[in-house]
Amino acid sequence: MPDQAHPTTADFERCRIEDGQGWEKLSVERVLDHRYIQIEEVRYRTPARKDPVDWTVARRKYAIAVAPMLPDGRFLLIHQERYPVQRALWEFPAGQIDDVDNKEDRNIILGTVHSELDEETGHQLADDGELIPLGYFFSSQGYSDEHVYLFLAKNVIATGKGPRPDAGESILGCRAVSANELSDEIANNRIVDANTLALYARLCARGLIN
Repeated sequence: MPDQAHPTTADFERCRIEDGQGWEKLSVERVLDHRYIQIEEVRYRTPARKDPVDWTVARRKYAIAVAPMLPDGRFLLIHQERYPVQRALWEFPAGQIDDVDNKEDRNIILGTVHSELDEETGHQLADDGELIPLGYFFSSQGYSDEHVYLFLAKNVIATGKGPRPDAGESILGCRAVSANELSDEIANNRIVDANTLALYARLCARGLIN
């Protein structure tokens, strides 16, 4: 869904991974091609190394993560089963940008934020709500080009529909926590996913959370 209903959303920098400033991708061999991940053997020329370097790179879709804030200042967390780590985690809503041909398009990115917020929490921005871009981060920069755009959705309200996750997802619940409760969950290692930790750090650094 384009962000036409909330034109106050500021523009934001898109992450572009490309040759330039001494970086050059010399060769690429794809060794695994899956709908969720592609594995490539890549040879690079870098600004700091005399000789080219070979590296194994996991290509993944770009993604978004959003911190939904209720009008009373509490944040929404979802409880989601995460199969690779074999546990259910409390975390901020997140999702991949499926339109890979237009993955840097502003409206595509913002539309993904709105749809994930709606589907995973059953909430949407209120008429006076604001979607605040908070930059992006690299989730596993040692082996993957995946990066996640971060947002604060300020003033969200229930749609009345409840969470409606995709068939492959298992969302067990949704709850609201205060800023202090969120901080306590993080400090005591009860919130451990990279998206939520990165969002919390960016919110604190921008002075958007106490």
